[in-house]
Amino acid sequence: MPSDPTTRTNDPTPRHVAVIMDGNGRWARQRGWNRIRGHREGIESVRAVVRAARNAGVRYLTLFAFSSENWGRPPGEVRALMGLLRRFLRGEVPELLENGVRVRAIGEVERLPEPARETVRWAEERTRGCTGMDLVLALSYGGRDEILHAVRRLVREGVSPGEVDEAAFRSRLYAPDIPDPDLLIRTSGEMRISNFLLWQMAYTELYVTEVLWPEFREAEFREALADYARRERRFGLTSEQLGRGEAP
Repeated sequence: MPSDPTTRTNDPTPRHVAVIMDGNGRWARQRGWNRIRGHREGIESVRAVVRAARNAGVRYLTLFAFSSENWGRPPGEVRALMGLLRRFLRGEVPELLENGVRVRAIGEVERLPEPARETVRWAEERTRGCTGMDLVLALSYGGRDEILHAVRRLVREGVSPGEVDEAAFRSRLYAPDIPDPDLLIRTSGEMRISNFLLWQMAYTELYVTEVLWPEFREAEFREALADYARRERRFGLTSEQLGRGEAP
């Protein structure tokens, strides 16, 4: 049985790690190359981090692979990113199956070009039975869009205002069974969460590194986990707990 997605833990190994993979373009520019070269190198970091997370016992790994804002990038770059997504999934699914990694996608996946969308759905179907780790790809994803998606579902399903609580809202998110991230890693030193998992990151620990994504590999991932393990997590009370008069 899957664990309760609302359960919070102080386990030294994060159950759910989310990653904003930033710095591909900057890495390429520093070397006089185009941005697409940076995205290609970033795929190697994706491979390394997926393996490192699985080996470390992380149960859920969510990668911010393509944001809803990324549709505004030059068409050639968008096409290249879609091609890299397809090649990554086609090439990695055998190893993912071998290691019990399930592929899942969140976001407005229907907006992806048909070849990319079909490849994502193919990877999800092929790995559906895997139970070792969930690799969650945020594709055409925006945190505000997800919140609006949940609100529209509540309205469409005729849920009355009095019935809307955190549990009802969560059940309308893209992947309500996945627990909130324990740790968010952001590369390239940018100090923001960029419209990523806004509802879910209320109590997420943040780890920001100056390392650019194409240079972020297993050693850097292990350092992020080690930093997380040294922290003492503190949680506020939920609205339900406050209503019951529970002490902090």
